[in-house]
Parts: sequence; C-alpha cells; structure tokens
Amino acid sequence: MSDLVLQSWNPTDPGEARALVSAVIARAQSEGIELSTPPVEPDNCCGNGCIGCVWDGFYSELGYWRDEALLRWAA
Repeated sequence: MSDLVLQSWNPTDPGEARALVSAVIARAQSEGIELSTPPVEPDNCCGNGCIGCVWDGFYSELGYWRDEALLRWAA
C-alpha cells in the first residue's frame, strides 16, 4: 500500500481502524521498522452519538500514530 493511500486513510469506524493498524504494521514490518504500540480502542463509549465521542479521540490518536509511522520509514 502506498504512503499516499495510508496518509489519506482516515477511519470512521472500528473495523476501518483495525484495517489501518494492520496495514501500517504490515508495511513497517516489510521496511524492517519498529513502531510504537498503536492507540488502544476505547471501551467506554455509551453509544449515544455524543459530540466529542471517545471514538473521535481514538481516530485522532490513530491518525497521529499512522503519521509517525510514515515519517519513520520515509527517513
């Protein structure tokens, strides 16, 4: 998977997030690069569609983790 595709991938549901984590880890392994642990999925969502849901924060953290991975193998 290309860096551009990974960089533009912004998950909006848990399944997509898991797929992104798998893709980033696979790419890092193919490059021989160790990554920090990806963010942990939240387990305290109430399911009411809150503004500022814990999942929103998780997706933001995941994007940061992905970007850090991209920088590691771009160096």
